[in-house]
Amino acid sequence: MTAPDLENINVTSFASMPTPAELHDKLPLTAKASATVTQGREDLRNILDRKDKRLFVVVGPCSIHDPVAGLDYARRLKALQEEVKDTMLLVMRVYFEKPRTTTGWKGYINDPFMDDSFRVDIGMEKARQFLLDVCELGLPTATEALDPISPQYLGDLIAWTAIGARTTESQTHREMSSGLSTPVGFKNGTDGDISIAINAILSAANPHAFLGINGAGNVSVVRTRGNQYGHVVLRGGDGRPNYDSVSVTIAEQSLAKAKLPANIVVDCSHANSYKKPELQPLVMTDVINQIVHGNGSLVGVMVESNIVAGNQKIPADLSQLQYGCSVTDACIDWETTVTMLKAADAELRRRP
Repeated sequence: MTAPDLENINVTSFASMPTPAELHDKLPLTAKASATVTQGREDLRNILDRKDKRLFVVVGPCSIHDPVAGLDYARRLKALQEEVKDTMLLVMRVYFEKPRTTTGWKGYINDPFMDDSFRVDIGMEKARQFLLDVCELGLPTATEALDPISPQYLGDLIAWTAIGARTTESQTHREMSSGLSTPVGFKNGTDGDISIAINAILSAANPHAFLGINGAGNVSVVRTRGNQYGHVVLRGGDGRPNYDSVSVTIAEQSLAKAKLPANIVVDCSHANSYKKPELQPLVMTDVINQIVHGNGSLVGVMVESNIVAGNQKIPADLSQLQYGCSVTDACIDWETTVTMLKAADAELRRRP
């Protein structure tokens, strides 16, 4: 009697990946990059602990698809950081993995050649090289943790991590966050429910044990001590904003009820700007106004920004891609970014 096939019925192949340790050996952490990550994390923790009055700003492209344009953006952002360093800590948004509602380009790690070849092995190496290049500039980086294996490959180069609205409720991502070495921002649910993010913060603050991989690529039981630097990211929901002073006050009350620090980040994009990138400066202006008038819970903002405004579809002929323009969500352009951050800097200097 022939035994029926019961495993991997819908799997077509398995392709080997280099282990995290092998990739680290190939692209080692440099002294300059290490110092950037260490200082970035310390600065962020100090902001969350109220030892540093600055606002942290996670700003950059919706996703990285062109490392040349991405590094061009990073150099500009590093120069701008020097101008606003007294009031803001700029952290470059470096997103490699994109959650898709149905289908679409899944990001630089998954499909680095943007041709559905899905060379994840090459994508992971290219992603690590890009992070190294940005950190070498002295600019801390932020990313969204989507795949629970990726942090073993890239986590030593990240200063701040976001958990998206679709994954904040996921036990896998809460467990993973409990072991991440960075502060973690949990977004409210897509329906605007902040309790999902609060529950995620509470969960991630506790020790967990779960299946994962170690540096040698071996399947392991990962045991964590818990992450004490989880915080809420308000991104709006159900097509409505939640960055206004009333929504922020409600969030503060919810955090107090859960006996959590009143640390709130506002995502200026998504539902907070009605998915219209050009409205992001208005959102930030409102947030800065609340801070200047005494709000003590707003510690950071997120901004989707690129060299060129808007977004573009991925053409069959990749040579037709517009330089510095997003292939995922639409962004504001560099000039608008400079204007809004300099305006924020001027206002924040008025703080008591």
